[in-house]
Amino acid sequence: MRVVFMGTPEFSVPTLTEIVSAGHEVVAVYSRAPKPAGRGQAERKSPVHEAADAFGIPVFTPRSLKGADEQAQFAALEAEVAVVVAYGLLLPKPILEAPEYGCLNLHGSLLPRWRGAAPIQRAIMAGDKQTGIVVMQMDEGLDTGAMGPTEIIPIAPDMTAGELHDQMMRLGADLMGRALAALERGSLEFTPQPKSGETYAAKIDKAEARIDFARSAEEVHNLIRALSPFPGAWFEMELGGKSVRIKALRSSLAAGEGVPGSLLNDDLTIACGSGAVRLAQVQREGKGAMDAATFLRGAGTLPAKVT
Repeated sequence: MRVVFMGTPEFSVPTLTEIVSAGHEVVAVYSRAPKPAGRGQAERKSPVHEAADAFGIPVFTPRSLKGADEQAQFAALEAEVAVVVAYGLLLPKPILEAPEYGCLNLHGSLLPRWRGAAPIQRAIMAGDKQTGIVVMQMDEGLDTGAMGPTEIIPIAPDMTAGELHDQMMRLGADLMGRALAALERGSLEFTPQPKSGETYAAKIDKAEARIDFARSAEEVHNLIRALSPFPGAWFEMELGGKSVRIKALRSSLAAGEGVPGSLLNDDLTIACGSGAVRLAQVQREGKGAMDAATFLRGAGTLPAKVT
């Protein structure tokens, strides 16, 4: 099929690769514009942009798709279908309607639960036992389009957002590949979303990343794994006479009770509002990730309580 691909981060790259490998004609790739990065602040292309360059596919990086010129350029590509995977720009109606078969989006939740920007993190933060990935026919609403092929994904009790992201990334590429094959055969079907059960996955706010140990152990554990590896849930600990920020990257529920924030023993078990969490992997400010034992060897005398 004649395809326009629209995506930006690493999450999108396997789907682009799958589409190219299946023999579809990717006539153009749309990605977010390069941004300054690194010490020298040189402009860095997105992972999708770099992948498209490697495939020899033309890349467009408009700041917006609301203008008549950008919409005319998109329509001139005469795509049969657009595939959208974590692109990062809103698609106005003229863009949605330009391809013969519209725009197919890969969304990381079991819609209508967790519509919006951060479905992976919100599902884990809420303690959901399962989620999924779906091929959706895009419309003008926020993730409100009809649903096509879907994969259900169990969320293990200690699974992090990074692990779920990587699993979805692989499954999503295969799912979109199968959807395009079905579309080519004329057998791709869509079902309207249920009219109840919608929730919204708002973008993660920086203020949410600070751990409040007055919350239950389950809530703290879910926050830690939902924000691992990025941006990382954090707390402060007094070390060597100064307050140091510590990111908690892996945890598990543990036995014990105490004043919230108090260290219950010498293995980084911390009391919560109810129950406790044991930290298995942390990252001290300015250092790399390390397991709890390595951290404890270098930390010296620990305080009685963290904040």
